[in-house]
Amino acid sequence: MSTLVTWPREAADLFGRAVVCEYASLTRDGRPVTWPVAPYAGAGGTLDVSTGLTYPDKAERARRNPRVALLYSSAEGTGRAPVVLVQGRATVRDADLQAGTDRYVRESLAANAGGMAGMPWFLLKRLGWYFARIWVEVTPERIVWWPEGDLSGPPEEWAHPGEPVVPPSDPAPKGPRLPSRSAPPADWRPFAERAARLGEPVVTMVAGGRPLPVRARAAVRTGTGFNLRLPAGIEAADGPVCLTFHRHGPALAWQENVVLVGTATGDGDRLSVRVERALNDWSLPRGGARFRSFLGEGRKLRSRLRSEAARRGQPVPVVRRPRT
Repeated sequence: MSTLVTWPREAADLFGRAVVCEYASLTRDGRPVTWPVAPYAGAGGTLDVSTGLTYPDKAERARRNPRVALLYSSAEGTGRAPVVLVQGRATVRDADLQAGTDRYVRESLAANAGGMAGMPWFLLKRLGWYFARIWVEVTPERIVWWPEGDLSGPPEEWAHPGEPVVPPSDPAPKGPRLPSRSAPPADWRPFAERAARLGEPVVTMVAGGRPLPVRARAAVRTGTGFNLRLPAGIEAADGPVCLTFHRHGPALAWQENVVLVGTATGDGDRLSVRVERALNDWSLPRGGARFRSFLGEGRKLRSRLRSEAARRGQPVPVVRRPRT
C-alpha cells in the first residue's frame, strides 16, 4: 500500500472529476503508446485506469516497464481546468478477475461511463468481454500542471516526498500472448485526415526513460507528418513519438480516436514528427450505432475472453449487479 501524500490542490480537484485522461506506457523496445481512458481514484494514494481483459496490451506494457504517465488535458466538462501531467510507476492487478470486473461495473455505472447506466440489465450482462477488466494503479512520483490550462505560461511542479512505496504487479499470465485482433492499417494518411477535426494532439515523447505526454499548443500537417509546438516548460526530445488525437461526448457516450506513431526531431519547443504508421482503434459512434458496435465487438471477443482468463488460471468473470 502506498504511503498517503497530499497532492497539489488544483491537481487533486481535477483527479476527482475528470472524465478522461491520456494514459502513456512504453513498448518492449521503448516506444511510447498513448490512449485516452477513463480515470478513477484508487485506494492508498493511487490514480487508476483499466483496460479490457480481451485487449490487455496497456497493462502488459506497464507490467514489463512500470514507468507510465497520465495526462489530464481534456477540458470538456471541466471548465477552465488545469492541464495536469502525472509521471509515476504502475502496479498491474489481474490476480482476481472477478473483483476487477465487479469494480469496473460498479464504478463505470456510477459515473455512467459510455452511457452504460441507461442500458437494460439483460444487455449489460452480455458485455462480459467489455466489463472484464485489468486495473493499473499509478503511484504519482511527479506532477506538473499548467494553471487554468494555459499552455503558454510556465508550469508548476510537485515531487513525491522521498521514495514512494510501489507494490509489485501481479504475476504475468502464462503461455504465449494471443495474436493481434486485426491487421494494422496499411496507410496512415487517411487517419491523419480524420485527425484534422479532432483538435490538437497529445504528443508523447520519451525523456529520461519515461513517457512524457503533453498537449501540443499547435499542430500543422506536413507531407510526412506534423510540425508541433510544445507547451511552455517542455523541451523537445528526439526519438520515438506517439500522436494521440481524440474527442469524446459527455460521460464518454461516444468517442473518436486516432493514434499515429513515428519518429521526431526537435529544437526547443518545436517538434517535427515523421509519421510511420497508424494504430488500430475502436472509436465509439453516437446514438443507436453505439449499441450495435458493442454487440458486434462482443461476437469477436468472447473467445479471447475465455483464453485470457485461462492464461491467468481463472474462470471467466461474470457481470454482476453492484451491491447497494
